[in-house]
Amino acid sequence: MTIVFVNGVPVTSAVWMPLINELSKSQQRETVLLSPPGFGAPLPSNFGATFVDYRDWLIDELSRFEAPVDIVGHDFGGGYALEVAMARPDLLRSWVSDTIGGYEPDFTWHETAKLWQTPGDGERHVEEIFSGDVEERAARMVDWGIPEPAACEVALGQGPQMGKAILALYRSVPQAVLIERGLDLPAAAARPGLVPVATEDHTAGSVALRHRHRAAQRAGARAVDLNGLGHWWMLQEPTQTARMLSDFWNSL
Repeated sequence: MTIVFVNGVPVTSAVWMPLINELSKSQQRETVLLSPPGFGAPLPSNFGATFVDYRDWLIDELSRFEAPVDIVGHDFGGGYALEVAMARPDLLRSWVSDTIGGYEPDFTWHETAKLWQTPGDGERHVEEIFSGDVEERAARMVDWGIPEPAACEVALGQGPQMGKAILALYRSVPQAVLIERGLDLPAAAARPGLVPVATEDHTAGSVALRHRHRAAQRAGARAVDLNGLGHWWMLQEPTQTARMLSDFWNSL
């Protein structure tokens, strides 16, 4: 049984490596890193980089496996994983997503997302955060909470392509689209799900914890609080989070 990891924004699959190293001690299984186009993988000229485009990309990638997989998604990667769970549960044995709260009707985007969704302001912001050399970009990622050496590895994959993908992606999912997608969330219960709830992850606003628990219940998933951890929980405590994932998979 293969474990598939899908990263989000504005990073590459480098964020998974400490966790995968810990998992290798207890899970003797193949692990595959699927980097979304523009986020650690090339961005094809004909790829629209909308939320639906990324969902379809992930469905296509998972269709190549010979058997259903256990998928782990972070940030927007968690959203793509949920979309697969709702639309093509036959491709999965289980799913893990930390961004399920975005499917709640009273969810609101964080301030950086609103900036990226604003024409002009968004272009200026992504140009700023992806400017400079690797060391300068890595320093910004450290300010965003990504520890070294992962921050440097992430910075190597950042640039204009990632900025272009970010703008297209965020502008494709205004509040109304998220609310509509959330209507299908109960379909994700077709496969066992796990929702890591990092208690210090405030990217979704002050009600994020309530959103995630409520959405997990609607999706028939298990929610696990990660006390004291933030948005980059897999980097902050890889041993703890590896244990959480192993416990989940061993229970299936």
